[in-house]
Amino acid sequence: MTARSLRRGLLWLLAVLLLLPLLAAGGAWLWARGSLPQTEGEVAVAGLAAPAEILRDADGIVTIRAGSGPDAAFALGYAQAQDRLWQMDFMRRTGAGRLSEVAGAATLRLDRLMRGLGLYRTAEANLAAISAETRALLEAYAAGVNAFIAEPGGPLPPEFLILRYEPEPWRPADSLVWGRLMALQLSGNWRQELLRLRLAERLSEEQIAFLWPDYPTDAPVAIERVGALLQPPAADARRLAEVLTWDLAPKKASNSWALSGARTESGAPIMANDPHLGLSAPGHWYLARIETPAGVKAGATAAGGPFVVMGHNGHGAWGFTTTEADTQDLFIERLSEGLEDHYDTPEGPRPFETREESIAIRGDEPETLVVRSTRNGPVISDLRPELAELLEPNQVMSLAWSALAADDRTADALAGLNGTRGWDDFLAAMRHFHSPLQNVIYADVEGTIGLVVPGRVPQRAGGDGRRPVPGWSGAYDWNGSLAFERLPQTRDPADGSLVAANNRIADDGDDRLINRDWRNPYRAARIETLLAELDKASLEDNRRIQLDIRSMAAEWLLDRFLALAEEAGSRNGALERLAAWDREMDRRRPEPLIFAAWLDAVNRALLADELGPEMADFAVPNPVLIDKILSEGQAWCDDVTTAATETCAARVADALAQALSDLRETYGEDSGAWRWGEAHRARLAHPLFDRIPVLRHLVGRPLGTDGGTITVNRGGAPFGGPYERRFEHVHGPGLRALYDLADLDRSRFMIATGQSGHPLSPHYLGLAERWRDGVYLTLAAPAEPDARLVLSPE
Repeated sequence: MTARSLRRGLLWLLAVLLLLPLLAAGGAWLWARGSLPQTEGEVAVAGLAAPAEILRDADGIVTIRAGSGPDAAFALGYAQAQDRLWQMDFMRRTGAGRLSEVAGAATLRLDRLMRGLGLYRTAEANLAAISAETRALLEAYAAGVNAFIAEPGGPLPPEFLILRYEPEPWRPADSLVWGRLMALQLSGNWRQELLRLRLAERLSEEQIAFLWPDYPTDAPVAIERVGALLQPPAADARRLAEVLTWDLAPKKASNSWALSGARTESGAPIMANDPHLGLSAPGHWYLARIETPAGVKAGATAAGGPFVVMGHNGHGAWGFTTTEADTQDLFIERLSEGLEDHYDTPEGPRPFETREESIAIRGDEPETLVVRSTRNGPVISDLRPELAELLEPNQVMSLAWSALAADDRTADALAGLNGTRGWDDFLAAMRHFHSPLQNVIYADVEGTIGLVVPGRVPQRAGGDGRRPVPGWSGAYDWNGSLAFERLPQTRDPADGSLVAANNRIADDGDDRLINRDWRNPYRAARIETLLAELDKASLEDNRRIQLDIRSMAAEWLLDRFLALAEEAGSRNGALERLAAWDREMDRRRPEPLIFAAWLDAVNRALLADELGPEMADFAVPNPVLIDKILSEGQAWCDDVTTAATETCAARVADALAQALSDLRETYGEDSGAWRWGEAHRARLAHPLFDRIPVLRHLVGRPLGTDGGTITVNRGGAPFGGPYERRFEHVHGPGLRALYDLADLDRSRFMIATGQSGHPLSPHYLGLAERWRDGVYLTLAAPAEPDARLVLSPE
């Protein structure tokens, strides 16, 4: 062999070696694309009574056309499985405590919690409690999902391939466990009770009370003078917070409002709703239009269920915000002396109810978990031994929670909402809405607007539900739930408007208090102000309100901050910038970033020295609390770790210096080049791919966004963790909806991500930029669909 031919051979070998990974990657990409669903043609399936159509527009949004409600549920189940099967499977595995079967020991703590709470057992019991009609819809939906799972053909969605497992058949209870998980996200009282308990180790009763300021007397309430209300609630805890993933930990904020026809251009009501949850990809909501001989439904469905959760049915529209009522209590149970596996009750010792749960763990032996329950609920101190440190050796802690009731019929309420034809139908459906407690706003084509707060609110024999209480005395027992007739509700208010944005639900004159620790009223106040400026409102006017980015925290605090900084002798360009700032949280400006960093630093300066490790639960600044400290709480301004006595002015000025130093280190020396959108980014992370470095960058698309933690267009940030991620947009309006009751087909919608959960689909994050930019779409019948798939009976 000549030297030249040897060189040529080596070059060919090198080329092959270089090309092989590229060819393999290309082959893998083509193979993975084979798991994208079939959206055109005809598929024969078992379980349909008559052919049904799945139409998709250019954004992948589906219109279902079917000859009956069950067939429509079947087709929706099929379509959702095409687009979101792994998300659905991940959801049901989370609720059933079965993640470790596919993910290994990393998810074992979460599985233990889910098994201990018994969310899936509750869902199975709920299935027996609901009506036969609702059960039939759930069964038809499950049949549609299973028709897709059973289809022969290409590979499964990539998450199944990466984790190396196949989905099991869908069951009706799988759909119901979604509601139990949502109740868990929207109920945080047990964590707050534990936080108060831990704070008692560091602070006086007066200091603890100071941390939860009273709701401002001049702040908005959703319903004025509804008659008698109820009892107050509870409150977060670092130790228990460690049990829950961030996705499941309580996160509660949303906006809704309605205007009567007298307040609109068209003479018909307008309703707005944007529920706020953790932002991720795929998102919580799946848009759909459903057409049957009974009528049209359109709006946001949840991947995993057959109902339009928020939307309209051609006659009326409905939406949700969370009430933040107290539907959870922690009971400290005393073990019976001399009796094994017994605890004390007012009637004497009683044995624990016990069951064994076997948790399969990938790559390891199964774990047997013994779950104990008392008359009040599951023993949660068994699920995390660290909680035992808060108790005496002869005590355990149990959780009472209305969402664990076996006879919960919330699925019937959703089915009823989908078919409502007027206020009376709406009220009838709401009677079955048991958990989680919500503010449900309503408007219809007859001109009615209204608000109802349905759900099971416990009636306590004593106590206010803010701290763990003894379970052995009976003094704090739950004595049933408040009757539906006594729950807050209003219809057609005199001023023609309703606003429910997590503000207090009723005024101080009422004798029933749903909650003592109401969320800050800023969003509701801003919405009311903007609505009051309108003479005859249009849908576009309401769109502008929904996208409003005026920082109410800055409106409330910035002038005080500036005055205190001047008092302390501070002089710098940042103060001049902020003094001239219009308080708009615009992603293209530096001022929102400077203010957010200053607010964060002030919050830490005022609270961290007293709270120590519990500061994590107060990381998100509370402007009402900060204002109260600066107005009347000089003791909180003093740094208890130093011998000196610091003033509020000095702490605020020092906080600005610290904030500017942190910003320079993170974003560069030139403050004029800083941008809020560089720090305030929505990552829209995938729960699996975000944990795989290469895939994280391939499928992720962080978006700089407008808004802030206290703007109507909410961009909630964690205010914790590494500084470069402290102001990330992690929580906000995953759905925006505007309903025009003059013509419901003109109603507007937008979701944060896209219809598909498949990262290779153009519809995975296909709506993200339009969501960020405040663009909406309609769910009217498509004249020319982009794709048509016919499901025909096998």
